[in-house]
Amino acid sequence: MSSSALGNEPQHNTTTPSPDDPAPHHPRMALAARIALLVLLGAELMNLLDQSVVLTALPAIQESTGAGPAAVQWLTTGYSLPVAVGLITGGRLGDLYGRRRILLIGTAVFTAASLLCGLAAGPGVLIGARLLQGVGVALMIPQVLATLHVTFEGQSRSKAFGLYGAVLSIANVLGPVMGGLLTEADLFGLSWRPIFLVNVPVGLAMLLLGRKFIPESTARKADRPDLAGMALSALAIVLIVFPLAEGHLHHWPLWCFAMLATGLLVLGVFLRHQQRRQGNAPLVPLSLFQGRQFSGGTAAQLMHGLLCGLFFMTWTLYLQRGLGMSPVHAALAFVLLSLGELAGATLAAKSAGRFARRLPQAGALITIAAMAAYGLQAAATQADLTLLGMTAPVVLIGFGLGMVGGPLADLSLAKVPHEDAGAASGLFNTAIHLGIALGTALTALVFFATTEGSPDSALNRDAFIHVLWWVGGLLALLWVLMFCLPKHANNQVD
Repeated sequence: MSSSALGNEPQHNTTTPSPDDPAPHHPRMALAARIALLVLLGAELMNLLDQSVVLTALPAIQESTGAGPAAVQWLTTGYSLPVAVGLITGGRLGDLYGRRRILLIGTAVFTAASLLCGLAAGPGVLIGARLLQGVGVALMIPQVLATLHVTFEGQSRSKAFGLYGAVLSIANVLGPVMGGLLTEADLFGLSWRPIFLVNVPVGLAMLLLGRKFIPESTARKADRPDLAGMALSALAIVLIVFPLAEGHLHHWPLWCFAMLATGLLVLGVFLRHQQRRQGNAPLVPLSLFQGRQFSGGTAAQLMHGLLCGLFFMTWTLYLQRGLGMSPVHAALAFVLLSLGELAGATLAAKSAGRFARRLPQAGALITIAAMAAYGLQAAATQADLTLLGMTAPVVLIGFGLGMVGGPLADLSLAKVPHEDAGAASGLFNTAIHLGIALGTALTALVFFATTEGSPDSALNRDAFIHVLWWVGGLLALLWVLMFCLPKHANNQVD
């Protein structure tokens, strides 16, 4: 990372600084800031990689462990579910007990769980270790955005969030590619196991560097945690996310709708409990939603996750079933999109927040135009569309999406009080996970209802073109919601 990436020193204006923080104006401060940022972004990268790295290794895992179809599915669900459930609690624990401390605890749990994954002999142990990985991530990830929020200011802050967006893009390419390469390489005869074991030295390095270079920060008054709120929020999210993730696989039985209804009821009880806890260290400070910047930005993040969940699942099926591409060629299409996304995120990082909401809104409009062009192209060429032929719209779709992620996080959290940074980060991260679950569930209505699971290429092409209209509408709604964000850069922070 070049020195120009973070030219300013971090602002150690955390709510309760640790006594071992580097002294202000120390000549090595800029280097410490860059190392701290590297560790924080490394934590986010490890999380994103472990969401996708397992996908290309699933056949080898299944053959090696004898895992059945249900067990294979739980290798991904077992990771994502505890992440979605624990993000809000993990964020609030960082506010109360120290964001660096909870980040390091989460990293230690994740690293130990990765070692267990690599040593697992059967599917049961592997699924259990993946669940434990998810718990570690739920503790670790909310501290990333929270620490960026309370540590950096001005142009340093915008560049840090821009680099955060770039990491999201890199992980989209690196995860499946790394999974395939490590599995194919069969290092030391370990087959798929290095995809997990590689986390061990990386995690240990992050623990050492994080302890030394990341400044500690907590809320001004560290009250006791809201245990009842934690239990209610976890139960509500499980009851909502689980049927959304599993319903389409079981053709939406009655128990899915019963769980959703119960989840919404528990959510209402949770919100009532939080109202009573205001002023007494609630899990979710409802005052966060009084400002339209955070509430609108979180709603935009939910919409961002929803359209990504809908688009990427159906796009994969379109490429392979509709166009007859091999898995390798389909993966190359994802690489093209991710390279465009990386370019858009790089532009966002270099802009250093100068354009405020206009940059992510421009990204949404570029994506809408590229989606429309892609839909017209798909309808006109039908089965003759090639990977080379779709390069321009696919890269532009990625470019537009890349302009959204980092600035949306930066602008949404900009006015959050530092003592609530962890809770806000947990809510913001939960929004995209819930959005992805909703988007995945929406595929049953707008894609599978047309194809009915048929491998017929024409049906799959027509269904995907229909999906693009939905995605375009969601992008338009995302663009509208971003009007809640500040128009001018000088309005980002108080």
